[in-house]
Amino acid sequence: MALKMVKGSIDRMFDKNLQDLVRGIRNHKEDEAKYISQCIDEIKQELKQDNIAVKANAVCKLTYLQMLGYDISWAAFNIIEVMSASKFTFKRIGYLAASQCFHEGTDVIMLTTNQIRKDLSSPNQYDTGVALTGLSCFVTPDLARDLANDIMTLMSHTKPYIRKKAVLIMYKVFLKYPESLRPAFPRLKEKLEDPDPGVQSAAVNVICELARRNPKNYLSLAPLFFKLMTSSTNNWVLIKIIKLFGALTPLEPRLGKKLIEPLTNLIHSTSAMSLLYECVNTVIAVLISLSSGMPNHSASIQLCVQKLRILIEDSDQNLKYLGLLAMSKILKTHPKSVQSHKDLILQCLDDKDESIRLRALDLLYGMVSKKNLMEIVKKLMIHVDKAEGTTYRDELLTKIIDICSQSNYQYITNFEWYISILVELTRLEGTRHGHLIAAQMLDVAIRVKAIRKFAVSQMAMLLDNAHLIASNTQRNGICEVLYAAAWICGEFSEHLEEANQTLEAMLRPKVTTLPGHIQAVYVQNMVKLYASILQQKEQAGEKEAAQEITQLMIERLPQFVQSADLEVQERASCILQLIKYIQKLQIKEVPVAEEVIALFAGELNPVAPKAQKKVPVPEGLDLDAWINEPPSDSESEDEKPKTIFHEEEQRHSRHRQPEIDEEELARRREARKQEQANNPFYIKSSPSPQKRYQDTPGVEHIPVVQIDLSVPLKVPGMPMSDQYVKLEEERRHKQKLEKDKKKKKQKKEKRGKHHRHNSLHTESEEDIAPAHHVDIITEEMPENALPSDEDDKDPNDPYKALDIDLDKPLADSEKLPVQRHRNVETLKSPDSEVPLVEKKSKKPKKKEKKHKDKERDKGKKKEKEKKVVEEEEEEEKKGEDLDFWLSTAPPAAPTLQPQSEPGVGTAVVAESQEVKKEREEQDEEEEDEGKKSSKHKKKKHKKEKEEKSKDKKKSKKKSHHSEEEPPESVQNGTLEDEPLPPMSSYRLLAENPYIKMTYDIQGNLQHDSQVTVSVIFENKSTSFLKSMELNVLDSLNTKMLRPEGSSVHDGIPVPFQLPPGISNEAQFVFTLQSIVMAQKLKGTLSFIVKNDEGSTHEKLDFKLHFSCASYLITTPCYSDAFAKLLESGDLHMSSIKVDGISISFQHLLAKICFHHHFSVVERVDSCASMYSRSIQGHHVCLLVKKGENSVSIDGKCNDSTLLSNLLDEMKETLSKC
Repeated sequence: MALKMVKGSIDRMFDKNLQDLVRGIRNHKEDEAKYISQCIDEIKQELKQDNIAVKANAVCKLTYLQMLGYDISWAAFNIIEVMSASKFTFKRIGYLAASQCFHEGTDVIMLTTNQIRKDLSSPNQYDTGVALTGLSCFVTPDLARDLANDIMTLMSHTKPYIRKKAVLIMYKVFLKYPESLRPAFPRLKEKLEDPDPGVQSAAVNVICELARRNPKNYLSLAPLFFKLMTSSTNNWVLIKIIKLFGALTPLEPRLGKKLIEPLTNLIHSTSAMSLLYECVNTVIAVLISLSSGMPNHSASIQLCVQKLRILIEDSDQNLKYLGLLAMSKILKTHPKSVQSHKDLILQCLDDKDESIRLRALDLLYGMVSKKNLMEIVKKLMIHVDKAEGTTYRDELLTKIIDICSQSNYQYITNFEWYISILVELTRLEGTRHGHLIAAQMLDVAIRVKAIRKFAVSQMAMLLDNAHLIASNTQRNGICEVLYAAAWICGEFSEHLEEANQTLEAMLRPKVTTLPGHIQAVYVQNMVKLYASILQQKEQAGEKEAAQEITQLMIERLPQFVQSADLEVQERASCILQLIKYIQKLQIKEVPVAEEVIALFAGELNPVAPKAQKKVPVPEGLDLDAWINEPPSDSESEDEKPKTIFHEEEQRHSRHRQPEIDEEELARRREARKQEQANNPFYIKSSPSPQKRYQDTPGVEHIPVVQIDLSVPLKVPGMPMSDQYVKLEEERRHKQKLEKDKKKKKQKKEKRGKHHRHNSLHTESEEDIAPAHHVDIITEEMPENALPSDEDDKDPNDPYKALDIDLDKPLADSEKLPVQRHRNVETLKSPDSEVPLVEKKSKKPKKKEKKHKDKERDKGKKKEKEKKVVEEEEEEEKKGEDLDFWLSTAPPAAPTLQPQSEPGVGTAVVAESQEVKKEREEQDEEEEDEGKKSSKHKKKKHKKEKEEKSKDKKKSKKKSHHSEEEPPESVQNGTLEDEPLPPMSSYRLLAENPYIKMTYDIQGNLQHDSQVTVSVIFENKSTSFLKSMELNVLDSLNTKMLRPEGSSVHDGIPVPFQLPPGISNEAQFVFTLQSIVMAQKLKGTLSFIVKNDEGSTHEKLDFKLHFSCASYLITTPCYSDAFAKLLESGDLHMSSIKVDGISISFQHLLAKICFHHHFSVVERVDSCASMYSRSIQGHHVCLLVKKGENSVSIDGKCNDSTLLSNLLDEMKETLSKC
């Protein structure tokens, strides 16, 4: 043995270590891949050895190769071996490799669970630390579930090093296993007051990151964080806390009052720029939340703006950027405070850093007013001419258009000026935003009637000079403005002065070089123009002139008929035939102008941006179905289209070009260079060695015209915006003089109102009268369409599952380790409210049931009740503490301000009412048990609380009627504050002495023909259960989804084994064709029972029941959409009535919501409307009415069979109540 060890150590001396590997890779630059391949072969041999040191060395080298991009997933098992090494240096290598290459799809990751648990409980803190660090990189939902309790225990470790790591990794655990948040949160909250600053900082980090996505659940922590903010000296902790308060303030406006003073003090005192920035950010958020109905905090705003000015003036570009970013937030609520710093913002436009220039542009957008719009745009136009690089110039162009068009052209007083600005922007070469300019030209011309005559004259000028713009024919280039110009001249041709000249410009051969979509608009609008000219000529009696214009069209249109673009071809062909027919009528002297004009009668109005989305899909129309069957691949390969179009001829001619010999090409190249060199108007780029023709003899003697690019290029006849700026100043001056004259008259007549007139004048300076009457046409929407939509939230958001109410008491089923974690998910709304009552307490007589339970197991019950009462008292104190802490008058009960956002302050009140009601029930139980000493006190306390809760309920009801709440707030029967009985969606499937199976069926809207059956397997015996296999006999309608290659008779193996007393869950997918009827499938579970005596094969038969309710998915529905659904007339109707119902209406709705997957649309007293949707898109609507001892349910559904079966299932559920 000793010789073997010596031999092993000698062999290791010749093994390559990591340094050798890196050195070898550097020395083999030419054949690096080959060398690495050899190294991987050597590593594979090393991994086969028994020596753990050799394996660790091999894994270390693999880790480096993984960084270079090589796949090392094949060595996953060897990595786990190194992770399990007893020596820390080897263990650390294993965890490093695992953190780099392990992921959720790694097959062997389940083998790490026990090893990690062992390392977490190790006495060596560094073993525990490396396990926590590695686990954070590859934690999966299964690992999170299994190890959550162990990690939570480490949060109370004696070593701060471990506590800090445990706190931080809990964030990853929460993301992967959200059910652990509630049981772990009290421990996490304790760490906020940990004596070690590192642990405290880690806890703040985790809670702030959780609260960033779901801030409303962390409102109760506000007093604790406020204490930390005023006592902590750690800037990074302060930054996190201040960010958290920024998120909490919009939810609870009263919090803002508390924060203003400490934040202002921090702004004054801190020298840390990062902390200063966050303080300013949060003050802005606070002031936004206090802006409605609260006193003006102008001093705080001025302080923020002054501090931000210091940041912007700083030489550090990062601080300058942050200053501009924060200034833009202030601008939204306090624009006047920022407008006084306009000079500083304009200076930033000259900054070298493009990102700072862009931020300054964003600020200018919000600083615009009627007074300064022309001035700001004028300066931006100067920057456009000087701008280097197309990206920044395009951004300037976009911002000019955004500034002018914002708020429905609110700040434009002279639209002639705006049209001239757009025309000036057409000079920009190389821009990719030609479509934006074109869209604005169209929008202004259509929506502002008063400007149409001027717009048409300018567009005609553009069409006349189209050769200057059409030189750049790239898509979205500046040539796009010709699209708008042609359309405006055609649509509003009655305003054209020289219609003939414009028509000739549109028929020029140069137009055929434009992109196809622009040519198509040209063709369409030249007919409109032709119709207008034809009408003028016929009315004037100029028949010859009319025939001439018709002849011109017939001569020029064939060039468009030969276009390579199909749209242009089709339009030109149709129009050419139409005009030829008109010519025949003209020869017969038949008047045709009126009929031609009638083709284009009617006015086009602008359409709202969301109008298309609002158009309902007609019945029977499937937008995803093929109109014609798609051709098969073989057909498309065999059949080649015939050469029909001109475009293909061009392609063939292009293919022939390479046949030209090189001498000819060289001769043409030289001729082209010579022509460019001799052309004084050809602007040369900066000299480069590639352009040798500049160095050829004689070139320096050619006279070259120097063009000063700072002077804008002018197109003759086009307006300049500068002249409008002067005209606007003169016009405003005249208006001011007229106002002064009126004021003098008013002073003479009414001297007593002198001061009021002065104040009115200063207020109305912004309201400058427009140059001419502006009639802006509103956008059109489809019938019955709402004006706006809420953006859909991301369904894949991992933080959605962490939206958990943390203030409710913790139920027994939620404690870690969670054996039936699936139950926790399904008991979301109804169950989590009352942890006191046992699962089977669904019968109406609750007190009798409780009394019997007490007699059976009195001692245990008392202990449980004491614990829960203590928890509820703590929760009640929290609610009261938060309200007391936020209220300005300590003795009075906090009342909600009408200005606060709905559902913010009310959430706190509702929670405290819930806790009070639960306390009252506890008081009653304690009285039954004979606790006489505290009886009178608690009764008195209970009465006071009842009075308070009544007052709060009244105010809550008033606010509910005055402001419409979103329907989610009243869904699932949670409007009232009384506790609900526990309910479980899991039903018994089968059981025997060895195993118990419970199941739940869930649908998915994304798969209209699939449901998932979740089965919980519980080992009831003292034996080990393994090799479990579940098989179900398929029916014609329902089939179990099996792995590829499996036959119909094969079972599906259960992917785990069950030790004694353990339960676990597996999911099986079934496909269905019809869901209108309930179905039952027979199945068998086969398994091996292993104990000390040996192994035996066992079977358990069962029947899997698919109810109609299992095909429904709880779907929220707004009341207006619900009403439209009922009015559509497409639904079948049916009703049921159930007698002998004694439970409350709220409990009744909760049962329907929970067991049958409905949501409450609207509830009034003892009547409620409910909605659900099946996986195959059936709409199910219910109207539930409760009498004294009966319930009637009226239902409507697309399918009558489905509805009758659902109502029968509901009748069965309610009859058990």
